Amino acid sequence: MTTFKELGVADELVEELAGGGVLEPFAIQELTIRDALAGRDVCGKAKTGSGKTLAFGLPLLMRVGKAEPRRPRALVLVPTRELAVQVHDVLRPLADRYGLRLRSFYGGSPMDPQIKALRQGTDVVIATPGRLIDLGERGELSVEDVEIIVLDEADRMADMGFLPQVEWFLRRITGDHQTMLFSATLDRDVDHLIRLYLRDPVRHEVASDTVTVEEMVHRFLGVHQLDKPKVAAAIANANYRTLIFSRTKRGADRLVLQLKKEGVKAGAIHGDLRQVQRERALKDFTDGKLPVLVATDVAARGLHVEAIDVVIHYDPAEDHKMYLHRSGRTARAGAAGVAVTFVLWNQHMDAEKLQKRLGIRQPIAEVFSNDERLGNLTAWDPAVG
Repeated sequence: MTTFKELGVADELVEELAGGGVLEPFAIQELTIRDALAGRDVCGKAKTGSGKTLAFGLPLLMRVGKAEPRRPRALVLVPTRELAVQVHDVLRPLADRYGLRLRSFYGGSPMDPQIKALRQGTDVVIATPGRLIDLGERGELSVEDVEIIVLDEADRMADMGFLPQVEWFLRRITGDHQTMLFSATLDRDVDHLIRLYLRDPVRHEVASDTVTVEEMVHRFLGVHQLDKPKVAAAIANANYRTLIFSRTKRGADRLVLQLKKEGVKAGAIHGDLRQVQRERALKDFTDGKLPVLVATDVAARGLHVEAIDVVIHYDPAEDHKMYLHRSGRTARAGAAGVAVTFVLWNQHMDAEKLQKRLGIRQPIAEVFSNDERLGNLTAWDPAVG
């Protein structure tokens, strides 16, 4: 196994990583760090949770210069506030160790502290595109000195309609600079960005959707509408950390209340909640204080939480890509996990079509909330009964 030091990572950063228990690089890090340190434009294809933050973060911190007021030297663009916070939390200790000023900027949080940070000089900015454009239009941020730009979860930004804002920045960074793009897919809109804005990029790919499917245990459960919350509660009670996907914001809030009636502590994360509420719920879930998080698809994009035991599709995914994106939260960086889909009586045909697209052949097992098999979904083989 190659070490971070052998990849060229600075000793103080290697020591900081080791202090946090990070001793060996993941595959995407091993593939990309050398090229990124050499200043090459990098295009990395890897699923969420494969270690992309350090893949771009370590070279960025080693290569970035010191910023003048309002003129950051590096930008990391991310699709969601939650991902901005998570990237910040991973890189901040390393930046501190390296003597760099790193801040996250996103909507839903006060503007004044962010303006103050830029005026004092912020070397590395991690941000959602919309908030950065607001700061730029106020005259509080210039991209003229940017020497490194990272597009993280580029496919998610495309899905969420952020490409015009992303290109707004890319067109304005006219000086000599390095671009690193990381994405779970590199087709269509993402390929458009690569062709227009990356210079002779080196491409690296890790994992695939097929691997993601194979890494997980899949269960399709036939449930009854009135019993759905109790089935979810039974599964959650048998696991340490459960992520549940709801199709709507109102449905997420309703399920949180229903789970609490069943004695399950749960929180919600969706776009109608204040940013401080979203951050608190995510932090409590990450820290293990909140065993269940109920999320909508948009709010959960880019979500990175270690050791999620079960992902429950409380409302079935719209298609196989969304299923993989949701379910991948429980099979991260080589860890196994369970993906459970609740299927109502009128959803069986859609579930069977989904299985076919995923290459899964499995009966839809009817269950009730008092079914003992819910206590260990991994050991239960639906084909046996």
